[in-house]
Amino acid sequence: MFYQKDPLVLKALTLMQSFKDLLSNVRLASSNQQKKELWDIEGVLNNQLLKFDLRPLKNYAKGGSFKTKADKIVYDVKNQFIIVDTEELHQYLKDNCSKVVHLEELISALEWNIILPKN
Repeated sequence: MFYQKDPLVLKALTLMQSFKDLLSNVRLASSNQQKKELWDIEGVLNNQLLKFDLRPLKNYAKGGSFKTKADKIVYDVKNQFIIVDTEELHQYLKDNCSKVVHLEELISALEWNIILPKN
């Protein structure tokens, strides 16, 4: 298959498998849901059923859309996952008239975030 050699696709698959182990009641998004609703995996975390955007960073940046159906956005950083609330992130971007923010800034500015160690 063509995607087996694409490093970005391989990284996304590895990320999904690693993150999936932290959830229960897992359901993967269909390719249509990934493209139109912009989420990758659904599962229970902290007793809540949530949809997660797992798209990997590309050139140290993660693109997004205000049209996403993802509840949370997952950042894969070194030996941990940093999860931020999508709605709160969007409000922060609107309030600060920003299109680009640093992850460290988000962690301290947003009320809802979780940092989970990788297994």
